[in-house]
Amino acid sequence: MDFAFDARTEEMRAKLLAFMDEYVYPAEPVAEEQRAALASPWDTPAVVEDLKAEARRQGLWNLFLPDTEYGAGLTNLQYAPLAEITGRSPHLAPTATNCAAPDTGNMEVLAQFGDEAQKKQWLEPLLAGEIRSAFAMTEPEVASSDATNITTLIERDGDEYVITGRKWYISGAMSPDCRIFIVMGKTDPDGADIRRQQSMVLVPRDTPGVTVRRAMRVFGYEDHSHGGHAEVVFDRVRVPVSHLIGEEGGGFAIAQARLGPGRIHHCMRLIGMAERAIELMCRRAVSRTAFGKPLAQQGVVQNWIADARVTVEQLRLLVLKTAWLMDTVGNRGAHTEIQAIKIATPRAVVDILDRAIQLHGAGGVSQDFPLAEVYAAARTLMLADGPDEVHQRSLARRELKKYL
Repeated sequence: MDFAFDARTEEMRAKLLAFMDEYVYPAEPVAEEQRAALASPWDTPAVVEDLKAEARRQGLWNLFLPDTEYGAGLTNLQYAPLAEITGRSPHLAPTATNCAAPDTGNMEVLAQFGDEAQKKQWLEPLLAGEIRSAFAMTEPEVASSDATNITTLIERDGDEYVITGRKWYISGAMSPDCRIFIVMGKTDPDGADIRRQQSMVLVPRDTPGVTVRRAMRVFGYEDHSHGGHAEVVFDRVRVPVSHLIGEEGGGFAIAQARLGPGRIHHCMRLIGMAERAIELMCRRAVSRTAFGKPLAQQGVVQNWIADARVTVEQLRLLVLKTAWLMDTVGNRGAHTEIQAIKIATPRAVVDILDRAIQLHGAGGVSQDFPLAEVYAAARTLMLADGPDEVHQRSLARRELKKYL
């Protein structure tokens, strides 16, 4: 395994780092000021559209898609250090480069499983950053960590599907730019194979019966930059059968295909969040004095910073190994490593952010630093794309099989 950056990765890193310094970091306070002045907190600040235009002009666009027909054509190993950089400003940089969840996963689904009409109608405007999307799977009434539990019904009625169910924490759904939902429900709820009962259908936001009921908060935050996390009701929503993605009964397999890249992308960005936290810790430590000496000379602070550096270096190597395996043996061959990074990375980054918050005192939990909001996002990733415990269970079973 050679993790040295190739020439293209070095070139893209240099461009992206310059873009972050020149445009993204200065835009962070501007975006907050503009959002406060908007008629709706879910509208997009003008500076975000400016960032998108500049990123596209510089070729820093759709970096996550390995297919050159749709994206930059980068491998996972090439994309990893770029996603890490965008993770340093997680509420601006991914959106600016059109690499923000849930749109990334939805574009991957459409590119891999959508038919030509679906790609034309929905994938092309998503690739252009003209619209946004949402992925509707999680439900409040059941343990959605087991996707076979979902209760939303997708019933065939002639040339239409009728969709009935309630979803929540549907990322992106509060944004007025969200025009399309990918909805996972059961087309065969009594089927013998519990992993062939589910299907995915495309539901335009303006379809009668679709109600975006409320924004769900995360530790009090509404995540305006990513279009929020909504509760959405589908009340006998009718769409043509042509809106089915793939085949009936293929929803579970599509979900697994979607979540593999999504998990590693989250982990790549989490490392960037941790790097930003370490930078803030160091700046704080050298600028503040307590009990007669700078915080940087306090032993406990030095331990926090040292431990954070060791942890980030370990996580980065594991993520890079996983990216390399996905490129060389495929997602299935990298299954153990994908689960390992999903377990290890959010947990460790949450701990680093917690130390950074502690070092900043009251400021750490305030809106004056990004730490509290980033902490909320990182902590959520211990639940998103499958709770850690689900991955621990699966990983342990795979290890135990060797001895049975």
